Amino acid sequence: MSQVSEQEILDYIEKMPAFPKSVNKIIELTSSMDSSAKDIIAVIEGDPVMTGKILQVMNSAFYSLPTKITSIHRALVIIGLNTIKNLAISIAVIGVLKPYKEAHFDSDLFLEHSFATAVICKMLAERQGVSLLESSDYFIAGLLHDFGKIVFADFKEEEFKLALEESSVNKTSLHLAEQKHLGMDHAQVSQILAIKWGLPEGIAESIKLHHQNVPADLLSSCIFMANQIAKQGQLGQSGNSVIEALSKEQSAVFGMSFNELVEELGDLSLVNDTVQQFIGT
Repeated sequence: MSQVSEQEILDYIEKMPAFPKSVNKIIELTSSMDSSAKDIIAVIEGDPVMTGKILQVMNSAFYSLPTKITSIHRALVIIGLNTIKNLAISIAVIGVLKPYKEAHFDSDLFLEHSFATAVICKMLAERQGVSLLESSDYFIAGLLHDFGKIVFADFKEEEFKLALEESSVNKTSLHLAEQKHLGMDHAQVSQILAIKWGLPEGIAESIKLHHQNVPADLLSSCIFMANQIAKQGQLGQSGNSVIEALSKEQSAVFGMSFNELVEELGDLSLVNDTVQQFIGT
């Protein structure tokens, strides 16, 4: 049994495939008080693939905007710098994934699950009164909440395969099996990745806490709930089919039970449609 140290994870992440230069530049510019919208627009428009994908998503039912958006300048005015940055990261993480056959981990289904969780997390945030601009952070947190699994699948494939098998056979949550076989879980690694990829520490911390039964903040509660809804709706597959119960604190956040909230959300076909808009299938 191999126990993974945080330093080993950090060393591995440094060797992971880099984001496109345009994405790194967008993260850099949006983190600087001296950057202008003009600078950011120039970077995005210099990447035709990213430009097209951002406009495609902006004009989907996911945003339900009253008029069609035909330029990055207009998109920036409507959704703001932070949302543009998060969309750029969302598009870039697709390129990070590869097949993980040794660990018996399906990266295509994982990607579908990740984006489904992201979409539902944003929906839940807006249900709780979070603004359109702020709900972008909920989307990116939902997207990256499980990405520590891809580190395990590539870096510690044998141990991760054992954790996947134990979770499946015993019907127990995967993060518990990961702690047994690897000494840490994917939520902890996802936090490290989130910080590496330029997310604020508060978002990274909520990602780390999304499996823990602690006094619930809204973001970690939305991540947890969106994750369970995506699993119940079989929207992709994360390597963990166990649907976890809400804690009393999490139920209090939403003011209702899991089943009541699922019923309120209703048909999730929009979620699936939006997922396909992102992953391009």
